[in-house]
Amino acid sequence: MATDSWLNETLYKEWGQRFLVKRELARVQSPFQDIAIFESYTHGRVMVLDGVIQITEGDEFVYQEMLTHVPLIAHGAPRQVLIIGAGDGGVLRRCLMHRSVEKAVMVEIDGAVIDLCKQHMPGISAGAFDDPRAQVIVGDGIDYVRKAESGRFDAIIVDSTDPIGVGEVLFTDEFYANCARILTPKGLVVNQCGVPFMQADELRDTSLRRAKVFADVWAYVAAVPTYVGGFMTLGWAGRDAAQRALPIEEVRARAAAAGILGTTRYWSPEIHWGAFNLPPYIAQHLPQR
Repeated sequence: MATDSWLNETLYKEWGQRFLVKRELARVQSPFQDIAIFESYTHGRVMVLDGVIQITEGDEFVYQEMLTHVPLIAHGAPRQVLIIGAGDGGVLRRCLMHRSVEKAVMVEIDGAVIDLCKQHMPGISAGAFDDPRAQVIVGDGIDYVRKAESGRFDAIIVDSTDPIGVGEVLFTDEFYANCARILTPKGLVVNQCGVPFMQADELRDTSLRRAKVFADVWAYVAAVPTYVGGFMTLGWAGRDAAQRALPIEEVRARAAAAGILGTTRYWSPEIHWGAFNLPPYIAQHLPQR
């Protein structure tokens, strides 16, 4: 359906962004949320959940590459990866780019998101759903993490909405405790923590929760144009601070071995290293040790 209307994002009451809608492609009320996909004039196709921009074809590479490549390269040789959420398939796709990955389990609670993205935004997953190393589960990520085998995963990547509605249960003490239990000794968990200029509480609260069960808690940043408000923070939790302090040459060597060097549009060894060096206005919200 063609349209000349504007979509106004509802993330913040007093501030926001809007897109001129070229064409609405889908509008579905799933059991969990309102899902809309439209074609924009500036960012390609756009997915909106409950009035909040989730992903655009134009800048998805920034968020997806940083959410995926940073923990996998920091680990060094990930074999088993768990993805919570990420129904568009972009994180799955980036995980499977790493030669060492033998299995990537993706648990998405809303099957409608997967189906609509396959149909209307297939370039984001780029065939990842059909990779034999991928196991896609439509189900509750909380329940999966609760029941998963201890010490199974080398990395857990949580690509969720903000801690309201469907995403709220992914930010609890129990969830992070179970993440710690099912990770290998060098295992890492990362998750989006919002834009701290506008959502500092999200970064502060989730970091404190992760610090209860992980020795090393920090964050790193990415500049995603459609996540308005400056840097997006990605929460980081592991057991060894050395994993986020790798020399650039080591990052480059690992990326070459993984098969991702030269394939990315945002991530690079230099960006990887620099992303952990936080502006003071962001670092002040992290637990002080």
